[in-house]
Order: sequence, then structure tokens, then C-alpha cells
Amino acid sequence: MTEQTSQSTPAGGEDLSFAELFEMEENNKVVAVGDVTMGTIIGSVDNFFLVDVGDKAESYIPRSEFRLEEGEDVNIGDQFEVFVERRKDEGGLLLSREKAIAIKVWEKIAEIQEADETINGKIESRVKGGMSVDIGVPAFLPYSQIDLRPVKDLDGLIGETMDFKVLKFNRKRNNVVISRRAILEEERNKLREAMRSKLEEGQIIKGAVTNITDYGLFIDMGGMDGLCHITDLSWGRVSHPAKLYKVGEELEVKVLKYDREHDRVSLGVKQLRADPWETVVERYPVHEKTAGKVVSITDYGVFVELEEGVEGLIHVSEMTWSKKPRHPSKMVSVGDEVEVMVLNIEPETKRISLGMKQLQPNPWDLVTDNYPVGSVIEGKIKNITDFGIFIGIEEGIDGLIHVSDLSWTERIKHPSEKFSKGETIEAVVLKIDKEHERFSLGVKQLVPDPWQVAYNNYPSGTVIEGEITNVTDFGVFVKLEEGIEGLVHVSELSKDKVKTPIGMYQVGDTLKAIVINVSAKDRKIGLSVKTLEGEDEEAAVEKFKKAEQAAQDAAPSTFGDLLKAAAAEGNDSSEE
Repeated sequence: MTEQTSQSTPAGGEDLSFAELFEMEENNKVVAVGDVTMGTIIGSVDNFFLVDVGDKAESYIPRSEFRLEEGEDVNIGDQFEVFVERRKDEGGLLLSREKAIAIKVWEKIAEIQEADETINGKIESRVKGGMSVDIGVPAFLPYSQIDLRPVKDLDGLIGETMDFKVLKFNRKRNNVVISRRAILEEERNKLREAMRSKLEEGQIIKGAVTNITDYGLFIDMGGMDGLCHITDLSWGRVSHPAKLYKVGEELEVKVLKYDREHDRVSLGVKQLRADPWETVVERYPVHEKTAGKVVSITDYGVFVELEEGVEGLIHVSEMTWSKKPRHPSKMVSVGDEVEVMVLNIEPETKRISLGMKQLQPNPWDLVTDNYPVGSVIEGKIKNITDFGIFIGIEEGIDGLIHVSDLSWTERIKHPSEKFSKGETIEAVVLKIDKEHERFSLGVKQLVPDPWQVAYNNYPSGTVIEGEITNVTDFGVFVKLEEGIEGLVHVSELSKDKVKTPIGMYQVGDTLKAIVINVSAKDRKIGLSVKTLEGEDEEAAVEKFKKAEQAAQDAAPSTFGDLLKAAAAEGNDSSEE
């Protein structure tokens, strides 16, 4: 012990105390718990570094606390600030590099907030309500503070390094709230002030789409946002702005209106091009053929785009020559390319009337040649009404068989009694009215008129015998043949006065009578029983014919005869 002491004695020969000897050692400093001090790397074991801070003590610190970047390493002799947490019971110190960093970061955070400066950080992960950012200590970045507008791809931000403002912090709770939006707002305000000074109506500028809505686009012009309404995107039809543009897309726009008081800017894209309606009359002459694309279908017609910004309407009545056109959707589809004829243009109201049928021959122009009056046609029954039957002749042309032209003799109350929809029948062309597009047909005309035959077969004075088909107060109906009946008026039943034949005759009885008049036009045959009453049949017929001839001779047959007869009557009167 004496030897050791003497070795430590300085040249002056004076003995030194233990404290003085301690102070003379190179590594003799004493550190306090809670201090941040400088430590030196003196070794490493596995994932730990051995750090010497003096105080006659060394401590192991995990490698993970040194926050090494990729490719970076720690070497013997490197120095780092460390935090003295406590002294161990068994001797030595518990040190932390992580806490030393944190302490320095907290001091820096306080300084940055005080000076309203920015701090750099790396976005590490998504957490509830926002993102976790490493700024030396974990910081919270709320969703609302990430950008000026909502960010759709938050995961795409992970790993990004950027500057932030410190909104608030609490060191005791290890809580820091940061914002990137605050930095962007400051930059935006600077750009806005610059934009206000140079923005003018009519100006053409470039901007980026920041938001898309149903009613238009919001465009960042560099510090200020402007609205391009959907009606100002194109001269043509726009169903939704998202079909034309995407968020982030850059485009040229024209400043339509600038409200400086409220910082509202109205923008337009279509105004960069001339209004196509200004020259539409020259480019689409009336009665000329053109082509377009079907863009919309309604109950009343079809809208066709002739070019961007120019649409015309084909009314349903102009789509086909048919009087009963189908729904437009049955004839064309959206997206179809169609040929049309320009019928009318109203540039003031931006309306163009178009037609499709005009490019096809009007079937009524050919109908007279194809179906001459008197010809027999065949067609399917398309519709049955109270007044007749409609027959399909060809596309766009229907013919009507009136109920009165269904039969010469039958009394048909409703055509459905004898015909069915879809049935194919033959008919005779009776009349064609091209001007009013009417086509008259007849079924009964396929056979001779039985009344015309009856006129020839039953002249006056013919004695017939037939079955009674009906008995009424005014007379008795007698069947001459199928479809032909004659009437014995009550006054022709007997020479004796008959009030009513009811009770005197029965349906089904046979009755003999003489034809006293016949009219094919009126479809009537008059019969008489009393003419035959009490006389020989031949004598009665002879007597009737003489009387009929005498009546004909006595009756004036011309207008001149009537005048002579009237004059003769006048002379006779004067003589009297």
C-alpha cells in the first residue's frame, strides 16, 4: 500500500489525499440521475452497445435505441448523448439513448412551436382518426390536418417524409398533434394574394381539377379555386363531369366571372371554342341528309347528336310512315348511328327537327299502283272494332273493312261475331284516299250482290211461295231464298181490313204471294197476298201486270212530260 502511494506521490514529495488522487484520474466524472450526458461506445455484445459515461461505470444500451438508418452503423469511439435513468443497486448505471433523443426532441418541439416553425417527420402508419408520424417522438397527424382536401389513398402516404407544424403538445402525456395542412394553407394564402392581383374576367389560365361533383368541377388556379359548372364544360350533352375529367387532371379554362368581394370565380371550358349553333344553318341545310348518334330516347322521340353541342329531335311521328308507330326504343338504341334528314332549324332556340322516315319511300306513294281498285288482297286481321276490321296490307298501311261491307245480307252487330284477330282473310280494294291515307276494303264484294240477282230473279208479278220468318204489327216477312226476304205489308194481306197479322200467321208457316215491287238499291221486295185472293193465279198475275203497265204509262218520265202534265191540268181547270 505504501509502495502504491509513493508511486502516486508527485515530485514535490507531498502526500496526496484519496479525493485528490480520484480527481487526477482521466475518467473520474460523476453523473447525476436525470441528466443527459455524453457517452462513448467502448464495445458491443450481441444487440447491445457498451457505453461509458465516466463515473467509474459502464452500461449496456440496446442497439434499437440508436435509430440507425439503413446502411448506417456505430463504431467504437463514437459518442452519443444518453439519459441517466437510475443507479443500479448492484452498482453501475441504467442509461437510455431513446430517452435522451426524446428529451432533445421535446425541447426542439417547444422551440419550434414558440417560433411557429416547421419540423420534419416521417409518416409511419395509420391510427384511429389519423396517422402516426415520427418526429423524434411519435406524433399524431389527424385526417383533417393531412391536406387541404380529403386524401383518398392514405396508405400511399406511409413512408413519406415531409414538414409539419406543431399544433399542440403535452410532454407529460407524451402527446404531440401536428399539421401539414397549416403549412399548405400558408402557401395557399400567399398564392391567393398573388392571384387576386392579376386575375381578370376573360383571362385564359391553366388549373388542376381538385374535386368533382354532380354539378361541376372545382379547379385550383394556383391559390384559388374556381367552379366550372357542368353546363360550361361542353357545348354538348354531359351526363356527369366525372365522365370527362379526373381529379388531378390539368386543363385550360376561361374566367367567366370573378366576384372579388366573395372570392368566387366562375370558369368555363366550352367558351374556349366557338358556339357551334352560330353556323349550324350553313352546315346543316334543311331537307339535306346527315348522320348522327342517338344520345337519348323518350316516349315522344329520339335525340340525335349531330356533333358536339348540336342535337336534334326525331319526333316519334317522323320515325316511320306507320300510323301506329312503336315506342322509339323498339326502333333504335342509345349509341346507334342513324341517317336523318334535317326538317327544320331554329338557331335562336337551338332546336333542330329531324326525320328518319323521309329517307324511305312513302308507301302511300305506291299504294295506288300496287293495289288498284277492284283487286283482291290477302292480309291478317290486326284489330277489330265496333265499326269494322283493320287488315295489315304492308308496313305502314292498314286497310279498313267497314261493318257494312262484311256481308250483303247478314245483320252483323259486331265484327268479332264472325272474325278473329290474327285471322288471314281476303278482301276487295274499294277505295284509296292517298291524301288522307285511307284504304277501304270489302269482304262482301268477293261475291255477287244477291239483291241484284234477286232483282233479276223476282220481277214484279212473280208468284212466290216461302216460309214465314217473322210476324210484326206492320206485316209478315217471307223468305224467298237464303238472305232474301220479302215483306207482305199489313195492307196487302187481305181485301178485308187487317189491324195486325199477329195471331193470324205463325213463323214457319208457308205463304204464297205475288211480287208487287222490287228495289235492289233499297234491298226491298214488296209482296201481296190480297192480289191473289179470290182469283185464278194466272188471271191475277195478268191483271196485276196490266195495272202496273197502265201506271207506268200514266206517269211522266221526263221533266218535259211533267211540264206538259202540269199544263194539261191547268187547262182542264180553266175550262171547268
